[in-house]
Amino acid sequence: MSRALRTAAAVSALALLTGCAASTAAEPAADGETVTIASNLGEVEVPVLPERVAVLDNTAMETVRDLGITPVAAPLALIPQRGFEAWHDGVADIGTHREPDFEALAAAEPDLIIGGYRFQEAQAELEGIAPTIDIAASEEFEGGWLASLEQQTTALGQIFDAEEEAQAIVDQLDAAAAAAAEAAPEGTVFLGVVSGGQLDNGADRIGRIIEGMPLTDAFAGEEGDIHGDSGLAAETIAQANPDWAIILDRDAGTGVTDAQPALAVIEGNEALANTTFRTEGQIIVLEPDFYRLEGAQSYTRTFEQLAEAFDQS
Repeated sequence: MSRALRTAAAVSALALLTGCAASTAAEPAADGETVTIASNLGEVEVPVLPERVAVLDNTAMETVRDLGITPVAAPLALIPQRGFEAWHDGVADIGTHREPDFEALAAAEPDLIIGGYRFQEAQAELEGIAPTIDIAASEEFEGGWLASLEQQTTALGQIFDAEEEAQAIVDQLDAAAAAAAEAAPEGTVFLGVVSGGQLDNGADRIGRIIEGMPLTDAFAGEEGDIHGDSGLAAETIAQANPDWAIILDRDAGTGVTDAQPALAVIEGNEALANTTFRTEGQIIVLEPDFYRLEGAQSYTRTFEQLAEAFDQS
């Protein structure tokens, strides 16, 4: 079976499974039923099928949605409109991690808060409102970011009594990662970020997507920055002359409407005109929502995008 057919089959299976999740998740579990979850802060016991859930961790948002759950509260400014229309229409907005609205969160009366990641430093305040778990994706997790995403997905499946649906998400991620690794060529790659209309080193944010691939970060060992302010010059990129460029468009991801698209920034920079990635058209710009989400589904789509681009080169 071709990769396209395998992917289509996986998507169809997931759609059927998540459809089941939407109908079963509405039924609360028997009183007192709990499950022990391995969190970033140790093992924690949480209720099965909590009726009122607040989701603050963006890496968990797509999985929560795909398991058929609509939260009572979320940081709406951090969530894309596309795919989350129902959340933007009636879910309580608790602000961002920089200015969290704890009063709005408390007023939503959650039974469980899925915290962590951007809200990691607010753990104490969140626990003062409702039981809070941190199962966010983490570089510190044994096995790395992808393994932590799989652990997170499995935990959410246990909490929402949707273990088969969660396993389908994990399987799809595994298949996409394997396909991208198989298709990846040997060579060098520039892992960039466009922020404020400027191109910079984004390896700290997206370097994990080439783990296990024969591609080598052209600036391995050099400091990158998730916000694109490391000061890397275009002339330095040109001198390294990477074979590929994989770019995170942070401007698009944060909804900056008057910023140049990442590809236009690269193609408009004369210092990069003779680089291999420019002359060979080997530039991959990640989907805009990757910056906001970074969960299992985002990585699945990214690996599928990489596999397709590598196959066409």
